[in-house]
Amino acid sequence: MGLEEILVIAMFASFMGLLLLGFPVAWSLAGIGLVFAVVGYVMMEYFDADLWFTWQGTIGVLDARIYGVVANELMVALPLFIFMGIMLDRSGIAEKLMHSLVKVLGPLRGGYAITVVIVGILLAASTGIVGASVVLLGMLSLGPMMQANYNKSLAVGTACSVGTLGILVPPSIMLVLMSDRLGTSAASVGKLFMGALIPGIMLGVMYILYIIIAAWIKKDLAPAPKNREPMTWRVWADVLLAVVPPMVLIIAVLGSIFFGIATTTEASAVGALGALLMALLSKRLDLAVLKDALYQTSRTTAFIFGIFIGATVFAAVLRGLGGDDVIREAITGLPFGQTGVLLIILFVTFLLGFFLDWVEITLIILPLVAPVIFAMGVEPVWFAIMFAMCLQTSFLTPPVGFALFYIKGVCPPGITTRHIYLGVLPFIAIQLLGLGLVFWFEELATWLPNEVYGGP
Repeated sequence: MGLEEILVIAMFASFMGLLLLGFPVAWSLAGIGLVFAVVGYVMMEYFDADLWFTWQGTIGVLDARIYGVVANELMVALPLFIFMGIMLDRSGIAEKLMHSLVKVLGPLRGGYAITVVIVGILLAASTGIVGASVVLLGMLSLGPMMQANYNKSLAVGTACSVGTLGILVPPSIMLVLMSDRLGTSAASVGKLFMGALIPGIMLGVMYILYIIIAAWIKKDLAPAPKNREPMTWRVWADVLLAVVPPMVLIIAVLGSIFFGIATTTEASAVGALGALLMALLSKRLDLAVLKDALYQTSRTTAFIFGIFIGATVFAAVLRGLGGDDVIREAITGLPFGQTGVLLIILFVTFLLGFFLDWVEITLIILPLVAPVIFAMGVEPVWFAIMFAMCLQTSFLTPPVGFALFYIKGVCPPGITTRHIYLGVLPFIAIQLLGLGLVFWFEELATWLPNEVYGGP
């Protein structure tokens, strides 16, 4: 094993060690990067001078790379999409959707759970923030489902799992970050948004089918209420009035990107303004709400950019130590073809999701494996969507499944951690099944981008 391999393995091992000890991710990334920058300098100065030119081309321009992160116009879309999601959460749109759709679907067996899925899909296409969606769905649905004698695991599993669709269904802040890290026009934000649309909706439909089949097989799992409210024109009018505002916002944001009217950054500004107007029209907007939304947006953006800058330092030092070559040789040296290598990368990504957040995996792992897999002829949008679907499961897999912690905080008395874990297991299986379908039928991720933007 050469000097390069030893230093690269030591970097990753040190980073994982600090995470397990509870150190903040951003500081761990930047700190490990700077420490190994000094170590690498000394080692190469005395033991491997041939790496000096690589070192100068990466660490030597680290200041410019960090400035490029904060000066990237695409990154302006992040705080705007985050603000859009937070303001929609404050506007009460989800409450209106839930209350109106329950009147229509509530009388069905499993109707409450199906309502949660539909509202979750609309929230995912409107907010793109998992934490807000999971908490809001949990607060709105768990109480009524418990009163309707729903199975505790099914109720909490549905609310928790559907909330994770926000990270996949566009507009998604994860897809914005992925597009930036992939660094190729073949995987632009617009193409990734289009590529994720069918798989995201497909997962929602699969959730609904699971609920219907499970409720039909086991009658007491999701019973229909005994007292049914009559269906009148007023009920359907309420549903229409609740659905139209988020649909208009979704069309305004995604449509402006898909049809080339606006860039991703400009569309995010349209979404932020639209969410602000909706909160104003619903009479939920005041100075306190605006102040809180701005604070939460700044806090979340600072968290992401802190990790972003730390990951930039880490990646630059890793490249300076020859990490790209080490990883490329390790991947291409596997005794498998293109399909086998792709499956291994997706499997490793799924396993990393048990211990790392999607931000770290996107910023550190994705830029390392993507160039290698693209060089093997894998279609960029297809790979990116499958990678994103793997990361979606990381919200539900312990011990770092953040959606599990979010839902636990709003669970009514009587719902335990065991109920949460048992409840999300079927939905993890559904997500993996959906990933398998996208893997076997590439067109699920590539057909829409090719139709809109042109392609094979």
